Amino acid sequence: MNDSIAVTRDGQIATVVLDRPTKLNALTKAMWRDLGIAVSALSADDGVRCIIIRGAGEKAFSPGNDITEFATERANKAQAIAYGAAMHETAHALAACRHPLVAQIHGICVGGGLEIAALCDLRICGTSSRFGAPIKNLGLVMAYAEMAPLIDLVGRAVTLELLLEGRILDAIEAREKGLVTRVVPDNDIAAEARATAERIADGAPLVARWHKKFARRLADSRPLTPAERDECFDCFDSEDFRIGYASFLAKRKPGFVGR
Repeated sequence: MNDSIAVTRDGQIATVVLDRPTKLNALTKAMWRDLGIAVSALSADDGVRCIIIRGAGEKAFSPGNDITEFATERANKAQAIAYGAAMHETAHALAACRHPLVAQIHGICVGGGLEIAALCDLRICGTSSRFGAPIKNLGLVMAYAEMAPLIDLVGRAVTLELLLEGRILDAIEAREKGLVTRVVPDNDIAAEARATAERIADGAPLVARWHKKFARRLADSRPLTPAERDECFDCFDSEDFRIGYASFLAKRKPGFVGR
């Protein structure tokens, strides 16, 4: 795996780091590929209950794709298709991840960085964080697979505002437009992201996975099938339900086991 994606584990919480601080964590084709590999591996691990995604250091989550790589990797349509395939495969891995994803956003979160953050379930940023997608200035379009998560998150109007104007938003405006979940003082970003992950990890992991699955399904306009409606009641046969119910009555913290 490329050494610009780092993965650490602390109990049930995993952290995936875009680890290229000398370039503000600008994304290369290899980083896109390896980010997808890392997230897919963690998604398959039942011991994981939450994943934090962040950039190395405190200057940037990511400013997007490394423009200096374009001469060798995105110089023409054929190369761009191959590059896009790596991006879109990783976007699918993020969207399909069974575990909750928390974006810990320091500083700049632009272009491809914003696309990654949009695919997370929660986004925690600092007051100095900045957001945007000024790719019009490069003569580039945001492909369907890249635009869809933004439209799902903030709607068509805000997505087009970002793309057509190319304006950079501060943290407060980003929160008002729904791009971020929570804005905290810059010094508190890591602590708040960790506390968020811990709150998630304390809950029943099967329930978190079901809620993510149901939310994805509700974005699909097809009518729900009888089997899908029936699945909503599978939790009542889980060991975690029995643990949670008994713990509530006993007024103690539940120790969920994921079964």
